[in-house]
Amino acid sequence: MTLGEVVDDGTTRKNARKTAGNKEFIAMVTAFMALGALAIDIMLPAFPEMRSEFGMPPDSTDVSWIITAFFLGVAIGPWLYGPASDRFGRKKPLMIGLVLYIACALLACLAPTWGWVKVSRFVWGLAAGAPRAIATAMIRDRYEGDTMARLMSTIMAVFLLVPILAPGFGALLLTVFPWRSVFVSPAILATLLLIWSRRLPETLAVERRRPFTWRSVGEAAREVVTHRQTVTFTLAVMFLFSVLTAYLAGSEVIVEDVYGYGAWFPLIFGCVAFAFSMNALNNARMVRTHGNIPLIRRLIALAIASAVLFLAIAWLSDGSPAFWLYMLAILLVVPIAQGLGPLCNTAAMSPVAHIAGTASSVMATVTTAGGALLGGFAGDRFDGTIRPLATWFFICIVIAAGLVVTGTGVPRRERPLSAH
Repeated sequence: MTLGEVVDDGTTRKNARKTAGNKEFIAMVTAFMALGALAIDIMLPAFPEMRSEFGMPPDSTDVSWIITAFFLGVAIGPWLYGPASDRFGRKKPLMIGLVLYIACALLACLAPTWGWVKVSRFVWGLAAGAPRAIATAMIRDRYEGDTMARLMSTIMAVFLLVPILAPGFGALLLTVFPWRSVFVSPAILATLLLIWSRRLPETLAVERRRPFTWRSVGEAAREVVTHRQTVTFTLAVMFLFSVLTAYLAGSEVIVEDVYGYGAWFPLIFGCVAFAFSMNALNNARMVRTHGNIPLIRRLIALAIASAVLFLAIAWLSDGSPAFWLYMLAILLVVPIAQGLGPLCNTAAMSPVAHIAGTASSVMATVTTAGGALLGGFAGDRFDGTIRPLATWFFICIVIAAGLVVTGTGVPRRERPLSAH
């Protein structure tokens, strides 16, 4: 399907000029995906002020639960939007999600207690599930195979500019405004995207839409969780994502308490995010040469080797190695693990294109909820050293490798669902 074809009520070639072209479409999809990251990374510099306002100890990791709560919301939210987008098209549910995102961000800003902050962050995450799940489905509507993998890696590279810039921007905000300003900025960006999204083309043709019933949603979900390639790669993404969430939960306290470089945290975090972006761009190039599945196999082996190196650095020292060694390990393990995410996500989505909205919802729920809970658990294991983090990275990457090996076998032949 090309832009400007009849894809929605009232959308025709005649008004094609009113919708975004291919490059603008990719830019919008990237921005939609970035909304979730912005709602996390911009507030990392505000952790010390949050601890102070809500009476937490200076080294408390409880503050990281606003990240976990948000991820849990993002995990559940797609179930509201994915099946709806399979029925009503992608654009309308996406715009509703953006409106809710704005409202929930403002609700978090006004929350009076720490408990209410966490609750509002969870609800905010529910709203953020819309742009994430629907954007993935829109990409699958238009692309497949190695092309989709290459595009997802490129989008990820641009998307990762958010972790590079957001902590520094958050720190800049805190020099002028109260810490709650970090909740307002994402709402402003979402408002601009809501206006821009009027130019978004509908990517799901009317004839490809599915009924929005318990039966149809249940059958689609069952196909997703019983297809070997889809389920194994989805679980692999979950464990790879837990590497990132564990890093997010523990990085600030490690930099501050273990190394005493808290003032430099936004810059340090940005350097790691820059490595994410460069690795994603490199993956986009290598997909063209090697193909998606062969590249996944090579990168998972490299991820295991990097995790072993990090484990050795942590346990052969007193748990507090030289800062440059810690950064070397982080700059190897975390970007490689996260670079595998879009590739594995593409492998998981490939067999279920006919139910892309529901499939993206199932995958988002499993990967985000599982990754957030696992990462939150890892963050709570902080003992004043980097050993718990290194051990956790190793365990998760080895499990992900086992799942990749299982998923790249010869799958059974699947029969597409018929519409009900």
